[in-house]
This record gives sequence, C-alpha cells and structure tokens, in this order.
Amino acid sequence: MMEFLDKPWPWYVSGPLIGLMVPVLLIVANKRFGISSSLSHICAACAPVKPDYFRYDWKSKSWKLWFVAGIVIGGAIAGLTIDESRVLISEATVASLQNLGLRDVDGLLPESIFSWKNLLTFNGFVMIVVGGFLVGFGSRYAGGCTSGHAITGLANLQWPSLVAVVGFFLGGLISTYLLLPFLI
Repeated sequence: MMEFLDKPWPWYVSGPLIGLMVPVLLIVANKRFGISSSLSHICAACAPVKPDYFRYDWKSKSWKLWFVAGIVIGGAIAGLTIDESRVLISEATVASLQNLGLRDVDGLLPESIFSWKNLLTFNGFVMIVVGGFLVGFGSRYAGGCTSGHAITGLANLQWPSLVAVVGFFLGGLISTYLLLPFLI
C-alpha cells in the first residue's frame, strides 16, 4: 500500500478524484470546497477583541478548521517522511526554470529562493513576503482562493470564478515570465 501511495499519481487519476470532491461535498455534506475563508474562522475563534467582521457563528463552519488541520498535519507528515532526493522534477521544467535564470533547481523548494538567508535580501523579501501578502490579499479580494474558485466555482459554472481563475493564471504567467527573471 505504501508503495502505491509513495508514487506520483497520473493526472488522469488525481484530477478526476479532485473533481469528484465537489459533488461529494455539495451533495453528501452540503459544503463548499475552499480554504481561504478558514483564516476568517480562525480569527473569529481566536481573536480576543473581535471587530464586527469576525462576529459570526464560526462554529457552524468548524469543519473547515478540521480540514485546515488535516492539511497542516498531512504536510508535516509528508515533510518528515518524504526523501526530497527522490522527488522527480520534469527535465522540461528544470530547463524552463534554468532559462528563466534559476540555477539550483534541486528538490521542491530551490534554496536560492526559499531560504532564511535569501529572505534577508531585497529580492528574497519581495518574492517571499510581498508575494505572500499579494496572494493573501488577492484571494480575499477575489472572494476565494484558487482551490475554491477553480474547483468549486467552475464546477458550479459561476462566472466570477471563471474571471478569478483567468486572473490567477494571468498573474502567474506575468510573475513567472516578467517578474521572476528580475528577482533571481
């Protein structure tokens, strides 16, 4: 069983499984998939002084907090158990990243971008801190994150989700091909 779980699943298996989560959550549990609103629920549950925005019945959506806890626990388990040297990155992806100027493409998180040492540089600060802020702000401004819009919103044929997903992709392309070469 571990051998089966240890190998990457092909897109034609994992994609439909992710897609099937939408009807399962909607039909079976009457829930919508998405993760960005969970930060609001955490703030509503934990904030000692609550502005009006956080005064609502967050307990009715506590399943999302369990969902977030599962993501964190799953990420911790994966981080502690996966041998990063066994992670295979496509040769085409490595070549594309090297063409953009990224030289060390070892593992999932290249150290030239994702490291404490790099965080203290201007370029690293812009990529990690400013980029993280823009992702958080963008998901709040768009009314949801990529998983909420791209999986649930598109499955429900919601026009705002299509606009948001197109914006996410355009932002990713602009960041990759126009901004990343200046920040590496």
